[in-house]
Amino acid sequence: MPHAIEVAAACIFAFALVHTFAGKRIQTLATRYPEHAGVFHFLGEVEVVFGFWALVLCAVIWAVSGKGAVVEYLEGREFTEPAFVFVIMVIAASRPVLQVVTRLLLGVAKLMPLRAELAIVWLSLSAVPLLGSFITEPAAMTLAALLLRDRFFLLPISESSKYSALAVLFVNVSIGGTLTAYAAPPVLMVATAWGWNTAFMAATFGWKAAIAVVTNATVLVIAIARHIPSTGNVPAKSLEGEPIPAGVTSAHLIFLVFVVLNAHHAIIFIAAFLFFLGFTQAYERYQTPLLLQESLLVAFFLSGLVVLGGLQQWWLQPIVRSMEAQVLFIGATGLTAIMDNAAITYLGSLIEGLSREAKYLLVAGAVTGGGLTVIANAPNPAGLAIVRRGFSDESVSALGLLASAILPTAVACVAFVLL
Repeated sequence: MPHAIEVAAACIFAFALVHTFAGKRIQTLATRYPEHAGVFHFLGEVEVVFGFWALVLCAVIWAVSGKGAVVEYLEGREFTEPAFVFVIMVIAASRPVLQVVTRLLLGVAKLMPLRAELAIVWLSLSAVPLLGSFITEPAAMTLAALLLRDRFFLLPISESSKYSALAVLFVNVSIGGTLTAYAAPPVLMVATAWGWNTAFMAATFGWKAAIAVVTNATVLVIAIARHIPSTGNVPAKSLEGEPIPAGVTSAHLIFLVFVVLNAHHAIIFIAAFLFFLGFTQAYERYQTPLLLQESLLVAFFLSGLVVLGGLQQWWLQPIVRSMEAQVLFIGATGLTAIMDNAAITYLGSLIEGLSREAKYLLVAGAVTGGGLTVIANAPNPAGLAIVRRGFSDESVSALGLLASAILPTAVACVAFVLL
C-alpha cells in the first residue's frame, strides 16, 4: 500500500479509537434527538465502531488506488478469528451447553463455604476464565458472561460494581488463557515462531496467571458480597424448561469440542456450524433462541479491527522494536489498550533477535493489558454484547471500564513481573 494510504489508515484508526471512547455519549444523543434515535443507537454500539471505520478506510483506498486495491487488500487479510468467535459464541451459548456448565458450577458451589450466589459469581470469574485455556478464550468469555448476566449484571446493583466485575472478567479471561499454547490469540501468534508449547506456557505463564485470576475474583467478591441478594433456591434460567435428553446434550458438546479442535480451519468449523444449526432445528423443543445477533455484531467488530489493524504495522512495529526489555512490558501493556493484544505479539514475532526475557515480557504485557478496553482482547466484545443490558442506556463507558480495570491489571502485572 502507498504510504499515503498507511497514514490515512492511522488517522482513521485514531478516529475509531475516539469513537469507541465516545460511544456512551453518542447513545445519549438518541434521547435528545428522537427523530434520529436509530442512527445514534447504531453509531453508539461499540461492536459497530470498527466495522464502520473499516468501511471508511476501504472507501479511501478505493478513491486513491481503485477497486482492485480494495479487493486485493481485503483478500489478503485473515478473517478466521472473527468467524471462529461467531461460531463458538453461538454454540457455547446454546441451552444444553450452558446447562451442563451451570449444573457443574452449582455442584461445586455447594461445596464452598459461601452463599451459593457468591460462589457462582466467584467461579464464573475464576474457574471459567482458566477453563479458557482449554476451550479457548472466546468460549470461556461467552459462558462466564452468560452465567453472570442474570446472577449479577441484571440485578439492581450499582454501576460501579458492575464496571468492576466487567473489568475483572476481561482481565481474567485475557490472562486465564495462558496455561496452554493454543487458547489465547496473543500466545498463538508467537507459539510456533518461538517454539513455545503447552508445557512451557504452564510452567512460565500459567501458574502466575492462575494466582492473579483467583486473587482478582476473590477481591471483587469480597467487595461486592453485600450487594448480591440471596435468591434462595430459585433455579437458574438455563435449568428451566423441558429436561434435555443426554443424547442432545452430548451432541452439543461434541460440536463444541470439534469446533475448538479446528479453530484455525474456517472451512471445517463453518461446515460443522451448519450441521449444528440443522441439529438445533431438528431438536428445537430443547433449545432457547440462539445468540445470533450478538455473535454477528462481535464478528463484525473483530472483522473491522482486522481490516483497520492490517495497515498499522508501519508505526507499531518500530515502537515495539525500539523498546528495551525492561520497558517492553509496560509498553506492550499500554499499546494493548489501543490495539488488539494479538496484533502486538504478532508484530513482536516478526522482530529478529529478541532475547528470551524480551519475548516473555512482550507476551506478559500483551495479556496483562487485555482488560483495559473493549478492543484490547478479541473475546471482550463477546462478553460486552451479552452483559450490556445490565448497564444504563445498555452501553458501557470506555473510560469507566479503563478506570475499573486498573486494579485487576495491576494484580496481573505483579504476578507476571515479581513471581
